[in-house]
Amino acid sequence: MKPIKILLLLATSFVLTSCYSVRLRNVNGAPQPDPFSNRDDYYRGMAVVELDTVIGVSLTGKDFTYLVKEKEACESGKINIIEYRNTFGGVLFSAITFGRKRKVKIKYVCEKPQN
Repeated sequence: MKPIKILLLLATSFVLTSCYSVRLRNVNGAPQPDPFSNRDDYYRGMAVVELDTVIGVSLTGKDFTYLVKEKEACESGKINIIEYRNTFGGVLFSAITFGRKRKVKIKYVCEKPQN
């Protein structure tokens, strides 16, 4: 095989393995409904909040906390489903900035408020 084909095959396998998503769901409680939602995916009929941003992490700190407030998107202030998506572009961006900036794609569904 030619070196170009080998490099292309290696790059393609690297790109495909570095794109994944992780979904966590609470078994207690129900998701907040959205009757006007026209989605055809897993989140059909649910009020989904999508967050696509770049966060900065200092060199001394290794973690980041995103606070879900009651008045912003969640009436209950509780999360029922959360999905974190990692892409090849996000991994490259983190590598280029030496881990100080990270591209975050998160979808979450709030828990239905109790009556």
